[in-house]
Amino acid sequence: MLPRAFYAERPEVVARALLGKVLVRRYAGRRLAGRIVEAEAYLGMDDPAAHAFAGKTARNAVLFGPPGFAYVYFIYGMYYCLNLSCEPEGQAGCVLLRALEPLEGMATMAKLRGLAESVNPRLLASGPGRLCRALGIARETHNGLDATSRRSGLHVEDDGFVPAEIVVSARVGIRRAAEWPMRVSIAGNRHVSG
Repeated sequence: MLPRAFYAERPEVVARALLGKVLVRRYAGRRLAGRIVEAEAYLGMDDPAAHAFAGKTARNAVLFGPPGFAYVYFIYGMYYCLNLSCEPEGQAGCVLLRALEPLEGMATMAKLRGLAESVNPRLLASGPGRLCRALGIARETHNGLDATSRRSGLHVEDDGFVPAEIVVSARVGIRRAAEWPMRVSIAGNRHVSG
């Protein structure tokens, strides 16, 4: 499991470091796991696209707290998105997890997505909304969970995998500061979102 100190860096550093790590969720006694293959950094109050840009509110307070906590928000009236807080306590920043390569619990992920068990694994968690649905993550149950504690049911592990090449590109799905090169992905991985 990654320690809190791992997350106490700038979001763009944490985003790159998270690539290749394994996101683990305990769901109904099962272990659901996927390799993080795509992420986006948000730089807190210095970033017009960040939820923390306008300052601390009840909604985004997790971003200003200790690093290594889950920040979950609802978007487009239908999808949840999972972020992990970065920076030392009091400084806002986060990394949006955009896509996973499923490793364990694919049948459960498919069921949570409402898909057939035989579905192409690429369709399970390639995109932030799909990722949250595949793992059964929602704001009501996961926002504020400590991702550095096994007791929380949501954490990140390091199995030693190191990406051969990382692609850096502009962020997607936002209007402000979209051109900033804060999206990172594992080169050639077919589970990266479109």
